[in-house]
This record gives sequence, C-alpha cells and structure tokens, in this order.
Amino acid sequence: MTDQERILIFDFGSQYGQLIARRVREQNVFCQIVRHDLPAERVRELKPSGIIFSGGPSSVYAPGAPRCDPAIFELGIPILGICYGLQLACHLLGGRVSPAKSREYGRAYIQVKETGGLFSEVPKETVVWMSHGDQIETSGMFEAIASTDTCPIAAARHLTKPIYGLQFHPEVSHTPQGVKILQNFLYDVCGCKGTWRLQSFIDQTVEELRNRIGDKRVICGLSGGVDSSVCAALLLKAIGPQVACIFVDNGLLRQGEADAVRHTFRDHFKADLHVANARKQFLDALKGVTDPQQKRKIIGHVFIDVFREEAKSIENAKFLAQGTLYPDVIESGAAKDGPAATIKTHHNVGGLPEELGFDLVEPLKDLFKDEVRRLGAELGLPEQLVWRHPFPGPGLAVRCIGDVDEPKLEVLRQADLILLEELMDAGWYRQTAQAFAVLLPVRSVGVMGDERTYDNTIALRAVQTEDYMTADWSHLPYDLLARISTRIINQVKGVNRVVYDISSKPPATIEWE
Repeated sequence: MTDQERILIFDFGSQYGQLIARRVREQNVFCQIVRHDLPAERVRELKPSGIIFSGGPSSVYAPGAPRCDPAIFELGIPILGICYGLQLACHLLGGRVSPAKSREYGRAYIQVKETGGLFSEVPKETVVWMSHGDQIETSGMFEAIASTDTCPIAAARHLTKPIYGLQFHPEVSHTPQGVKILQNFLYDVCGCKGTWRLQSFIDQTVEELRNRIGDKRVICGLSGGVDSSVCAALLLKAIGPQVACIFVDNGLLRQGEADAVRHTFRDHFKADLHVANARKQFLDALKGVTDPQQKRKIIGHVFIDVFREEAKSIENAKFLAQGTLYPDVIESGAAKDGPAATIKTHHNVGGLPEELGFDLVEPLKDLFKDEVRRLGAELGLPEQLVWRHPFPGPGLAVRCIGDVDEPKLEVLRQADLILLEELMDAGWYRQTAQAFAVLLPVRSVGVMGDERTYDNTIALRAVQTEDYMTADWSHLPYDLLARISTRIINQVKGVNRVVYDISSKPPATIEWE
C-alpha cells in the first residue's frame, strides 16, 4: 500500500490504538500503527497525509516516558494528539502539563469555542469520554478550542502549525461526535480524499501477487475460519490453479466444518484442495493430556508433521500463504515500522514457513477483521463463512476441559451446534462476536424421567467485542437461554446441566483454556 494517502498512528501504549486505526479506515483512509520513536526522516519517506498521536498510560514527566522525535513537528504534516498525545505535543512545544485535581474517567460535557476546523458541524456542547490523570495547564503556543468544567483545555490548536490535540478520546463509541471530529481532521485538516477502497485493495494485491509468485505454486493452509478462507479466495482470484489448498482435518472441528470447506473450495471455487484426514493421529497424541498449554504444543507439532507430509505431494511449490491479519502483525511486533511486541507472538507470524522451507505470503496483513469479512463478501464467499465466529487453532481441544476423546468431542459438537442454531434463529448470531459451548470436567446429580442422573455440565459462552482484546458477556434474553438449555439437556445424551458464563475480559479470557 505504497501509492496512496495514509495516516500514521504513533503508538504510545494506548489500549485504544487499534480502535483509532479502525475509525480512520472506516473513513476510507489507509493508516498504519507505527512505533512512537519513528525517526522524522522515516516519516518523511512514508509521506503521510497526517499523523495521530495515540493516548497512553504514562505521564510526560515520568522517567522513561515515551516520546516522539521532536523533528516531526517541523515537517509541516498535520498532527492530532489524543490524551497523552496532546500532552506530549504541548510539553515538547513549550506548554505545561500537570496532575489534574482529580483523575477524570468517564463521560464529560465539553463546550466548543470555535465552529470550524476540527469541530466543524459539532454541537457547541457535546458528550465526550475522558480517561486521564494529567492535563494541560498552560499551553505555550497552543490555544484552547474546547473546555469542560474541570478541564480548561479539553482541546487545543497550535497558533502557527497544523497541530491539534484532544484531552478526550474521539475513537470510542462513548464520544458520539468522535467520528465527526476524526473525519474533520482527516478531510478538512489533512486534505484526505478517501481513496482506501476494498476493490482497489483487491486489484493492487492481485497484481502484486502475480508479480511476486510468477509461475510457481503456492500452498495455502485452510482452517475453515474466515481469515484463511478469504486468503485462499484472494489467491485463487490472482493465480487460480497455481494455488494448492491444504485442509487438515484434525478431528477437533465443529459439526459439519470439514464438509463446508470441501463444498466451498472444491465445488464452488474449483480449487486444488488436499484434505488430510488426521483425526486418529491427533487424538492418539492428545490421549490423557489435560494441561491446555501441552495440548496446544502437541496439536502444533502434529499439525506441522501432517502438513509437511501433505505438502510433499505438491510440485513446484515455493510459497506458503497464511491469513495473517494486521492485529496479528502489530501484536507480534512483526511490522517494519510498528511498535514492539506487547501482547503475543502470533502463530501466523512465523514458525511454519521455516519448518517447511517456503517463502511466506500474507496478502491480508494490512487488514482488520471487519475489512476481511467485507473482502470475503466481495470475493464471493458464502455469507455463513464470511460471518463465522472465530475458532481457536487447537479447536475443540481447548473447549473440552481436561482430557480429550471422541465421545466428549461428540457431546461438545452437538451442544455447540444447538447453541449456534438457536442464536441464528433468534437473530443473535451477528449480534455476538463469539459464542460457543464448553464441556466441563464436572458431573452433577439430576433427575430425568423420575430417575437419578449423574451427568456432564455444559457451559455456554457468548461475548460482544470490537477488538477481542477486551470483551463483555452478551446479555442474551432469558427465553433464548431457556430454549438453548432445554434443547441441549433433552437432545445431547450425557448432559443434565447447562450454565452461562457472565465473565468479562479482563479479568477472564474469552476462551476457557
């Protein structure tokens, strides 16, 4: 994505960094998250239309607090500082930052002091979301353009440079006018035209893939999930029969998943699909294993062995394609100019190519999840696949708490299928970001048909989230939960109790293992 307008988002440790990027992309403007100390010379090379400084947990006066290259302020590129980003810009340009009388967190009302520029078409008084302990006290070459009762400089503008700042967070939904404010910055201040379109992404990526791959073959690993499926569909559009898809049936999949992959790629796309039936191999290796991390390691090792063996049958293969997404790249620290890894080393960003000796192809590495879904629809993937909920790499092995065997997996598949069917029938499937059943290693007493039972417990999990880094449990209607519970207990042999997980992330995780 080198020949279009772009915004650089400097990451100062904000929990909302990816949300800022998604809000910018929603305005049809391409953006990248970069490390906070990116040199001014590199910024000049990237030729951004504008820069956004994210928020962050630090105080500008704290030892080791993250700072940008001050030379960036001399490039003439429009800058918008958010929270810590505003404080840092003011601090480096002669202003004063000090602790607020009391930490501000939550909703506040700002009074807008100017009608144009950043606040064009924004009401004179509007709700914003605050989250800060420090605030601007004196602003040097900045002037206040919005305030609250407790924050005299809730927004500021430099007197001579195209530099703006907000003490509040426009990227969160709790700031109703936040999208408009960001839109004003992108279009009115930075002069963006909104050229970021999925169709242009498809055209450019197809051309790049053809030029890079030439007449070689590409192996694409299919998991049955959205990311790998969209990756395969994009490659098939670019180089058609040069793509060989490998699908490893590990026996840990949801009900009907293997058949759905076969139908979509072999029947619909006419792809060269290789299905490796390795169910016995995986289950034998997992026999008696209860530790979740050990399960993951075993599944990873067996997968590489099976994949490697299947790949041997594909001649002239030089490339391995993976459905790595932009959040994976950011969180693993794999982006050239991006921030260092702060969360995880993602399984899609290394390991397998080195094991197999292939060059890596990641055509989705600039996209967020919602963009991948829209791309899948553009490429003709079935709606039920495009909107399929995320599924963990180890599959049902980490939703079957304790040891794993085929009878337990069958119980889990049936319960999971009932949950998803009821969510779809009730119109709740698209309202939840992820929903699934968990088989607990807990048996309890029950009564069925006047007889005592001592059977298994199924836990249901449904969450709402935008970025999967934080999540809240879905407030499903009681009558829907009652129907799901009744069907599972009546139709899934060996289950006599259903519970609903109402934990948020944090402190819990979305998955149980």
